[in-house]
Amino acid sequence: MNRSFVLAVLGIAVTVSVVAIPGHNAKGADQKQIVIGYSQRRVAGSDWWKTLIAGVTSEAQKQGVKVEVLDAGGDTVRQNSDVETLITKGVDGVIMNANDPRGVSASVLALKKAGIPLVEVNSNLDASLAPDTFCYVAEDQVATGAKAGKGIAEEVAKKFKPTDTIKLAIIGGYPGDVISDLRKTGFLQAYDEYFKDHPGPKTTVLPMRYGHWLPDQALGPMRDIATANPDLKVVYSESDVMQAGIEQGLKQAGIWNDILEATYDGQMSTIKEMIDNPDGPIRCDASNQPWDQGITAMQMIVAAVKGDKTACKGGTNYIDTVLVTPANAKQYYRADKSYVQSAP
Repeated sequence: MNRSFVLAVLGIAVTVSVVAIPGHNAKGADQKQIVIGYSQRRVAGSDWWKTLIAGVTSEAQKQGVKVEVLDAGGDTVRQNSDVETLITKGVDGVIMNANDPRGVSASVLALKKAGIPLVEVNSNLDASLAPDTFCYVAEDQVATGAKAGKGIAEEVAKKFKPTDTIKLAIIGGYPGDVISDLRKTGFLQAYDEYFKDHPGPKTTVLPMRYGHWLPDQALGPMRDIATANPDLKVVYSESDVMQAGIEQGLKQAGIWNDILEATYDGQMSTIKEMIDNPDGPIRCDASNQPWDQGITAMQMIVAAVKGDKTACKGGTNYIDTVLVTPANAKQYYRADKSYVQSAP
């Protein structure tokens, strides 16, 4: 398959023309159509990433910007090659969703050498590379994880007595993944903080397992945890993309209806589950709005190309996020969308 982004494959209705225009300097940007390259870490298997890309392309069309999206397929070497391709084509700016926070150093340095501004979206870069970007666009992973931690702590306090002892399992993305660690940190900090001021059970946090942000990869680890710990009571899924596998794993272990679950992403299928089954296992979902992230990333890179150095204050642009629960799920549910979003 051609590595250029094919909108029809992703089910995105809009068409964004893709051309290569020689030259990539901001000078004269108002006299010619801006061309932005987008290096995506992976597309297959994730509606979250498809929605992120849809936000990027939607805002590009709104601003009259041309965009070329390349999919690295989860391969860091390929992603570095993709960025070199975009540089060769003479794009004016690049948005990147890095597959590896350190592994894309060659790309970051090549863009810097070429004088092409870079906006990083969703995935963090290593601290040594961050200063070479114009802006990092994402949700505040720690703060959003904290919303899920507090939300599930409130549910735990309702269900269990202070004399109880319960087990809690966390399913993250990849070992060593910055995103997984930040979402875990925020969740556990807020969970523990809640029980400093409220009576609750003693919680044993099991060793973190990983589902590679995919449902089929999450099924096995979740089933193994639940089988080895039939007294498991709380699950924190760090991505709704893994939800189908997590639910199936818990069902195969026979404890799906015995647990309380907090999850992360704001996928509409999860929101719908809370509407349809308000007393079910899923008790809260911390949304991180991929559509909004995509729109903001495109706004930031266009500002960078035009020389607006003040657009991204402090080098980071965190979008606002929400916590969806069975009580407010109808407020956020939209059948025509894949994820919770605030931007039109």
